[in-house]
Amino acid sequence: MSQHLMNTYGRQPVTFVKGQGVWLWDERGNQYLDALAGVAVNGLGHAHPGLVKAIGEQAARLIHVSNIYTIAEQAKLADRLCELSGMDRVFFCNSGCEANEAAIKIARLYGHNKGVENPTIIVMDKSFHGRTMATLSATGNRKVQVGFEPLVQGFVRVPFDDLDAVRHVAEQDSNIVAVLVEPVQGEGGINIPKDGAGYLKGLREICDKHGWLLMLDEVQSGIARTGTMFAFQHTGIKPDVMTLAKGLGSGVPIGACVARGVAAETFKPGNHGSTFGGNPLACAAGLATLDAIENEGLCAHAEKLGDWINQAMTAVFQGVSGVVTVRNAGLMIGIELDRPCGELVKLALEAGLLINVTADSVIRLLPPLVMTQDEAQQLVDRLSALVKQFLSE
Repeated sequence: MSQHLMNTYGRQPVTFVKGQGVWLWDERGNQYLDALAGVAVNGLGHAHPGLVKAIGEQAARLIHVSNIYTIAEQAKLADRLCELSGMDRVFFCNSGCEANEAAIKIARLYGHNKGVENPTIIVMDKSFHGRTMATLSATGNRKVQVGFEPLVQGFVRVPFDDLDAVRHVAEQDSNIVAVLVEPVQGEGGINIPKDGAGYLKGLREICDKHGWLLMLDEVQSGIARTGTMFAFQHTGIKPDVMTLAKGLGSGVPIGACVARGVAAETFKPGNHGSTFGGNPLACAAGLATLDAIENEGLCAHAEKLGDWINQAMTAVFQGVSGVVTVRNAGLMIGIELDRPCGELVKLALEAGLLINVTADSVIRLLPPLVMTQDEAQQLVDRLSALVKQFLSE
């Protein structure tokens, strides 16, 4: 590893040089089963032929032009996302934190336009929204905030999956203009609302009652990850703002802030922008990704396979002391242990398996949407053996 790279990552000692589907190979020729997908980015796996073709053809035509001109691919992707989501307008950027920054700015401008002097957004404990100053301030994880004070003001934090806490804030604070929430908390440990759709339905009702914006961070849960194109589509409600990134470009950096109604009309020319946001190459990748998901039936596949992995993991860990629970929303899968288990990441790597541990004690699996039943079985077999060995020591 180069001594000139800033020391911002606890990198694993491996360098990958080739990928195909759910498989990766390192520079020594060792093969690995990828159950992390670049942290929910490589939904189509590696070297998906449709994606490779689209990127290559677009790169040969046009990679980038400024947003001071019309970009045909951007317009097509915006139309597609609005058609799929039932939303009205899209702002394109390069990442999830940028999409969330746009959402925060929309909420604040929306509040100021209503005459609210100090617009405030309700956010959740254990949430993760990014590492820019505003998004780390919104994040409910003290670890990412330490050392970067003073934090950005304008956020009120409540427990996740607690409607009464939101109602209480509504009674106490007249500055609230929006709620920002992940339908499923990813970094927080694959936390799923206990009442399923009831939580988002309740938030929608509260926001409607008070004239707030409901803003969903679907950076990790969006783009077929939970079994529908967007996680909110399990609930029967629509947000006012939704943020996307990760799986949208299948590895090509792209983010999107999607809005409807008054939220979609809040930004005016000069209010926001992005040099690289929505350039032709990134949007071509986004269009190819959506094509593949729809043509290959990957939404339904993600839901079915995720449930199967949950059932298989639950069965194999039945009676195993130390395993608290297995939970999933499509192919967002968490296996919670009763102890810190970060060392499993290295042990899994040595066994040819890529996983992640988040919230100290939750094994997080975010496999490519294209994973087959046989590959899922290999994942269950390899990981269960590692976890059992780890817990027995």
